[in-house]
Amino acid sequence: MISHPPQLPSYGITRDVRMRYTATAAGTTAVTFQNLLDTILVATSGTTATDLFQAVRVNSVELWSIAAQGTPTTCSLVFDGATVGAAGDQKVHTDTSMGVEPAHVRARPDPLTQAGQFQPSSNNTAFFVEVPAGAVLDVSMTLRQPVNGAAVSSQNVLVGATSGAVYYRGLDGKAIASTNFPPVGALSVA
Repeated sequence: MISHPPQLPSYGITRDVRMRYTATAAGTTAVTFQNLLDTILVATSGTTATDLFQAVRVNSVELWSIAAQGTPTTCSLVFDGATVGAAGDQKVHTDTSMGVEPAHVRARPDPLTQAGQFQPSSNNTAFFVEVPAGAVLDVSMTLRQPVNGAAVSSQNVLVGATSGAVYYRGLDGKAIASTNFPPVGALSVA
């Protein structure tokens, strides 16, 4: 009898995650695929890290902006994909609050756009968000780690990290001290 070793799936490890962030400042931000992959990383030294996953697909983005009595607030989202050879849906998903109800947007990228398909770490824009300070952002994404993948270094350096520890960063891939979108409920952000 011939015994064959078990076959690992060619796609490796895939995880669906939903990450929540809050906006500490108002403004428009371009979120890249590198930013999304840098949100979960493992420290290789006190100042360097590698991404835990190597590819990301955006499933949906949900935004809430705080209602200000007597003052409307707006949040908006665009899956731009403005990269040579690739295009997003170019639809502007927006809502404005009036009175006591928050502005609320929930949108999915079209399946044949960059954000709707697995993308490696790059400076290509996954989506743009425009939110006021205090807005809440939920990003639902599928992360993939190929079986034979090489480690990808994070874009921004860590500060005082412990080698081997897993860290969560802001939606813009930056450390807690410099991000405008810190994660909610994260245990450690370097």
